[in-house]
Parts: sequence; structure tokens; C-alpha cells
Amino acid sequence: MNSIRQVPTRVKSRRVETNLGAEREHFDKQQLSSISKAINSTEAPVKEKHARRIILGTHREKGAYTFWSYALGLPLASSSILSWKFCHVLHKVLRDGHQNSLQDCMRHHSSLIEIGQLWGNLHDKYGQLVALYSKMLCTKMEFHVKHPEIRANLEVTDEVLERAAGTDINNVFQLTVEVFDYMDTELRVAETVLRQLNTSIAISTLTAGQCRLSPLIQVIQDCSHLYHFTVKLLFKLHSCLPADTLQGHRDRFHDQFHSLKNFFNKARDMQYFKRLIQIPKLPDSPPNFLHAASLAKHVKPVVVIPDEPQDDEDDDPEPLIENAFSLPQQFDIFDQTFGAPNGRFDDRDQQIEGLKRDVEMLRAELERVKAEAQRYITQLKSQINSLEAELEEQRAQKQRSLVENEQLRMELEATRRRNAEHESVQATFSEADSEDPPAPHPLIRRHSSTGLPVLRSHCPPDTLVFPQAGMELSGSMTSLQAEKERLMRSVSEKEAELSSLRQSALAEQSSLQVEREKSSRDLGNLQSMLQEKEQLKQKLLEEQFSLLQGTVSEAENIIQDAVAKLDDPLHVRCTSSPDYLVSRAEATLASIDHVKTGHAHFVKDMADAGALVRALTQFSHLAADTIVNGSATAHTAPVDHADRLTENCRSCAVQSLAYLKELKEQASVRRADPAAVRLIVQKILHLGQELRPKGSDVRQDELGDMVDKEMAATQAAIDEAVRRIDVSSPRLALSIFVNLCEYSSYRILFSCTDLMKVGNRPFQTFTEAITLGAATLKEFYARNSRWTEGLISASKAVGWGATQMVESADKVVLHTGKYEELIVCSHEIAASTAQLVAASKVKADRNSTRLTVLQQASRTVNEMAANVVASTRTGLENLEEKDTMDFSGMSLIKLKKEEMESQVKVLELESQLENERLRLGELRKKHYGIAGAALVSDDNGVLQQKPSVMKKPNLAQKPSLPPKSMVGPA
Repeated sequence: MNSIRQVPTRVKSRRVETNLGAEREHFDKQQLSSISKAINSTEAPVKEKHARRIILGTHREKGAYTFWSYALGLPLASSSILSWKFCHVLHKVLRDGHQNSLQDCMRHHSSLIEIGQLWGNLHDKYGQLVALYSKMLCTKMEFHVKHPEIRANLEVTDEVLERAAGTDINNVFQLTVEVFDYMDTELRVAETVLRQLNTSIAISTLTAGQCRLSPLIQVIQDCSHLYHFTVKLLFKLHSCLPADTLQGHRDRFHDQFHSLKNFFNKARDMQYFKRLIQIPKLPDSPPNFLHAASLAKHVKPVVVIPDEPQDDEDDDPEPLIENAFSLPQQFDIFDQTFGAPNGRFDDRDQQIEGLKRDVEMLRAELERVKAEAQRYITQLKSQINSLEAELEEQRAQKQRSLVENEQLRMELEATRRRNAEHESVQATFSEADSEDPPAPHPLIRRHSSTGLPVLRSHCPPDTLVFPQAGMELSGSMTSLQAEKERLMRSVSEKEAELSSLRQSALAEQSSLQVEREKSSRDLGNLQSMLQEKEQLKQKLLEEQFSLLQGTVSEAENIIQDAVAKLDDPLHVRCTSSPDYLVSRAEATLASIDHVKTGHAHFVKDMADAGALVRALTQFSHLAADTIVNGSATAHTAPVDHADRLTENCRSCAVQSLAYLKELKEQASVRRADPAAVRLIVQKILHLGQELRPKGSDVRQDELGDMVDKEMAATQAAIDEAVRRIDVSSPRLALSIFVNLCEYSSYRILFSCTDLMKVGNRPFQTFTEAITLGAATLKEFYARNSRWTEGLISASKAVGWGATQMVESADKVVLHTGKYEELIVCSHEIAASTAQLVAASKVKADRNSTRLTVLQQASRTVNEMAANVVASTRTGLENLEEKDTMDFSGMSLIKLKKEEMESQVKVLELESQLENERLRLGELRKKHYGIAGAALVSDDNGVLQQKPSVMKKPNLAQKPSLPPKSMVGPA
């Protein structure tokens, strides 16, 4: 029966062993999986759940054998990131693993040194970190092996530190030096990590930054304890040694204090650490070790690691920066950014200002919430500290009560022993009483006969029992019994007091737990609020960047449209002046400076893209204007200059598009630089300056007088032309009745009269259109000398054109002139007037009403000039004798001969036309060399231009014909 009953028991034990083995095997596999997932070459931080499983494995097997059996097979020499994460996991195992893990790790001390030396000799950022980290871990293991009473997580009481230091001052001195060395290795790792990383939010929230930052959590925990150890040991040394002897220790401590304070402050400002660890604040100044009373002011820095929720078992990679929101709506970037094509940007400015106000409001709200959250956190921390202080006091009181209880228990035991001794003595006397009494003394019998009680003595049986001794012994017993009862009551009272204290401590602990839970909930709410604000801030950043992208896209379209005009056949007929090109290039350079300033502001505060958007809008229009006008200027420039100008215009478009593309990408927006665009625009500016007419030798303070004289001369020439035409009109009208062929001449004369009458209108409104600012008109002319010289040139051209038109009209009427001269004069007057208006637009306010009047006057002049040209062409067609082209009477040979002569004439005319075109090109090339001839003064000090270039129109003398370049179209 016994054997039958034992069979199920053995089967059950085997099943238990099988289950335990399967469970152990599953746990080992899980631990190996966690090690492989925690230590890999991916640049991401070690997940806490994997590290937690590895640490639990060391406690399960009471050592780090499994960890090292797997770690020895890792290719640490091939990947610096793998080695860095291995050191991080090893640091966690040393701090939080089983206490036997230290000895297991010490067996591989030499391998760790070799890994550090290997990566220290290579030029790799992670390699340098691995070298420092491995050295720190070796120092940590050596320290804790030498001082086994100090645990690897450094969480020991001051009493344990006192026992480790001992009473020998030499040992205290040596221990202090070792703690200094320990702290140095920790700080070197932290400083190197922070030096390699930028401490901005964008870096500390990326996986690459977190991979470097995550081991600093353990470094912060170590440094806080080492700082406390150093303060305690230094105060102890100063109590035993002279201050001069410890000067080196104090200097070294001060250096470590400032380095540690700087490290804690930088880490506290990083977003990554705020949710993982609460970093203590060090005092403003280091402790004064020369005053022993300063030790009482020292507060041990406490690092708090908040409880994190358990990670899910899903091992899929998790994003570090969640993008849980998107733009609420799509909007038209062009309408909001650029406005209408006519240059009015009021709506865009209003929207930008509105966005800017919203940004400021959100920023203020965010700061307010942060301040309120910080205040709540400070209050909660203060409450937690006070509750912990109360709990510590309760614990101390409980400890004192336990000590008192122990003393009372010892006293009670002593009392019980004394009572036991007394009871044994009483038992002895009772036995003596039970024996036969000896023959009493006669005196005793006599007392007995008288009825006196016989006193029993507690003395030994062989001694006498007197009545006095019995009474004393009875009194002693009574007092002992009373003392016993008193002690029993005292013990009961102490036990009741102890029970009350225990209940009070439990109540305090319960209250503290409730407060902690409430604080945790409040912190959770505050963190959720902060997270929501961070999400709003991130959303604002994305909206601002989206606005910037829309602006850049529209700017790209503007630049591409401008560069497309370079190959447009219709654009070949467009021309522009070098002066206008120079003004556009200078404005573009100024806009590039504004873009650079706006870009710097945007990089500093990516929540405000308003300045950069405005600058890009201006830059895109000005750059496109420079490209188009550069190409138009090249159409009238010499071949060499034209080719270089066109090439630079294309390069300007290419560099501008490349710069805009960098602004459009999130990865390259910070390093975008318009230096290449600036260089190309400067080349265009220099070419425009080379093409400009050379400056004159007139003093700037005399330009104003010269402008007035030229304007007056031009006005007089126009008035004289009108007068001469009015004189000729009645005579020609009478001749119409005689010969109807004069009707065409009459129309030409009256169209010339209309042109002369409106030709002076631009000059009447010119000075009213320009913006002088605070300067006078002459000061304005002197300050803009080149612009003034162009104005003088246009004025002279108008005066010459008016005089020449009258001469040509008289000749046409008398049938002695050419109709083509009238057409040329009309073109010259219209072109010079357009140049005058263009010069006014450069120096006038865009919204000036006088500028509108001036433009209307210029359009009227153009219309009248067109009428002159039309009348002239009509007269030319009416008066031109046309050949009847009747070849009916010619023979075949005659026709062939006429055909050959006609072909020869066509070829001659084409050759003449080509030669005239070449001559016209040379004349235009020469224009840039002679148009800006210097002004000189005559013997009387009156300013005049060199006679080789131009003479001023004179009313009494027919003006000479100036070079065509001086009166050509602007």
C-alpha cells in the first residue's frame, strides 16, 4: 500500500519539475531575446522593457552569467553604436542587477578595457563615447569591488559610508580621492555627450539624440550620490586635518561642483529628460568646508524616477515623435501670400499680421501654462518633501520607541529573573518549615506560651530566625512585588504607546500614499496639458512651414516665368536701359539682405515665418524683374556684353531656384544660403554699370542749375516750334483750294501742331511727380547725379526733336523734304518722353497722383506722335508715283533682261540694308562711349557740354543733329 501511494507523488513531482524546466527555458529564451533587442546597431535608445527583463534575469539566476554568455558573442569591435548600447545595458545591470552581477562582470574587466582602447583609437563620434563609457564602467567596478559595503547603485546610508571610511584618517583621505576619480569619469561621459549634441528640442526628441542621451539617466543617478559622498568625506577630513593640507581637495571639488551643476542645468532643460527623471537642483555656491556648521545646511540631492506604465509586449519600432495632428484645412497659398498680380498685398499683409497675432497669443498662453505647471509642480514637490520629512520623523520616533521597548523588555526579563530567584528562595524556606523544628529555646517556649507568634526566618535552616529579620524580609518582598507591578504597568503603557505610534505611522503612511496618488494625478494632468500645448506648438510650426512652402512655390513660378521670357520670340523686341537694370539689381540685392534676415529669424523661431514670407515675396518679384530687364538690356548692348548679361540672367534664375528649393525642404531649410544668388546679381549689376553712359565732370552742386537751363531751353524750343507751325498753317490752308493735293500736307502740319502742343505737358508735371523727401530740388539733383544726367539727355533730345520736326515739316510742305524725317522725329520725341517718364517712376511714389498725370501726358504724346506718323505715311502713299508695271509690249529677251536687272537691284538693296544695319549696330555700340561725355566750364564759368558731343538748342540758330544714341529710346 505504501508503494502504491508513493507512485502518484513521484509522478506529480516529475510534472512539477517538468513545468519548472519549461518555465525556466521559456524565461531564458525571453531573456536572450531581450538582450538581442536591447543591444543592436540601430541608433535608437534601449527600451526600458528589454532592460527590465535582463535585470530580472540576473535576480532570477542570482548573477549575470546568461548576460555575459550572450554578450561575449556580440560583434562589439565592428559597430560603435552596438558597443555604446552594450555599455548602457551593462551600466543598468551593475546598478539594478543582482549583487553577484558585480563579480561576474569583474571577470570580463580586461575585455571591457580592450573594447574601450579599440574605439578610443578610431575617429568615430560613438567610438569616443564608448572609450569614455568603458573607462567609467571599469572605474565603477574597481571601486565597488574594493568597497563591497557600498552597493553598485550607491544607495547607502551615511552610517554605511562612515563604516566604509573607517576611523583611520589615511583611509578617509584615500576614499575621498577614489570618489573624486569616480566622479571625474562620470562627468567626462556626460560632457562629451552634450558636446556632441545640440540641446534644442528638435535634437533631444529624435532617436539619434535619444540614443546618446539615454545612458545619462544612470549617470545623473550616480553623480547625485557621489556628490553627497564627497561633501560628507570632505567635512570629515576638515575636522581632522589642517585646511592647507586639503586645499587641493577643495579645488578639485569646486571644479566638479561647477561641472556637475552645469550638467544638471543643461539636462533639466532638455525635453527628453523631463518625462523620465526629476533632476535635483544644486545650491548656488559650493559648501564652505572651513566652517563645520555648514554641514547642517547641506541637503542631499535626491533623484526621482517617475513610475512609467508597463510597455506593451509588441516589439514593433515605435515612433519617437508622434504626428497626431494634421492641417485642418487646405488654403490657397497664392491668394493669401501674394495677393493680386497688380502689386497690392493688403490682404496678404493682414493675414500675416493675423497669423502673427495668433502666434503671439499662443506663445503667451503656452508660457502662462508652463509657469502655472511649474508652480504646481513646485508646490507638489514641497508637499512631498514635507510629507517625506514627517514620515522620516515618524520612522525615527518608531525606531526610538522600538529601542525603548527593547530596553523595557530587557528590564522586564531582569525583573522576572529576580522574581524567579525570590520564588526559589521562598520555596527553600517552605521546605525548611515543613521539616521538624528543633527544640526551642526556653525563652521561645515561654513566648509561645504567652501566645506570641513564632516568626519564620528566611535564613538557612542552620541559622536563627529572629522576629526583626523576618519583618525586614517581608517588607523587601512587598517592595519587590510593588516594583514588579509598576514595571508591568509601565510595559503595558509602553506597549499601548507603541501600538498607538504604529497606528499613527500607518495612518501617516496611508495619508502620504493618498497625497502621492493625488500628486501623481495632478502631475499627469499637468503633463497632459503640457503635451497638448506642445502639440499645438508643433501644429503651429507645421502651419508656418506650410505657409513658407506655399510662398516658395509661388516664388519659383515667378522666377520660372521670368526665365521663360528669355527664349520668347516676342520678348526680343523689348528693350531696357542700363540705368533701370542697375536700379533693379540694387533693389534685388537689398531684398536678398531682407531674405537673409528673415531666414535667420525663422531659424531662431520657426513658429514665426512672417518676415521670411514677406522677404521672399519681394525677392521673387525683384529677381524676376532683374532677369527680364537684364535680357531686355542685352538686346541693345554690344555682342560681348549681351552674351554675358544673358548668361548671368539664366544663372540668376538657376541659383534662385536652387535656393528656393533648399527653403522648401525641412531637412535643408536651416542651411539655405543666398550667397550664390547675391554673387550672380552683383555680376549683373556690374555689367549694367559698364553699359551705363560714363559720368560727367560737372560738379554735383551745379547740376540743379543745369537742369533748369536745359528744361527752359527745351520749353523754348517747343514753344518756337508751335509758333512757326501756327504761322505756316494759314498760308497752307489757302493753298488747299488751289490744289487738293496739298490736303495731305495740311493734315501732316496740323498733326505736328498737335504733337508740339502736348509735347510740353510732361515737363510741366515732371518736377511735381518725383518724391524729394526733406531735400530741395537742387539737392535732389545733386544727390542723384547719374539720374540727373540722364534727365538732361532726355530733355535735350526732346528739344532737338521739336526743332527738327518744324524744319522737316516746312520742307515736306514745300515738297523739298523727306517724309521719313518726320517719322524719325516723331519716334525720337516719343522715345525721349518715355525716357523722361521712366526716370520719374524711379524717383516717384508708386501711389502718387502726379505720376498718374505724367503717365497720361506721356500717353497723349505717344498718340499725337502716332498721328504724325499715320498722316505722313498717308501723304507718302498719295504723292508717291507708282509704276504701272505694264510689260505687255516687251519681248522675251527684254523681259529676261529686266528681270535680271531687277534681281541685281534687289541684291544691291539687300546689301545696302545689311550694311546699314551693321552701321546702326556700331552707332549703338559707340553710344555707350560718347553719351556720357564730361561737362566743362567756359571762361565765364558757365557750364556747357563739350561741342563734340552736343550743343544746346538755340532759338536763333538751327540746332545741329546730335548722335542718334543720345536721343534713342530708353
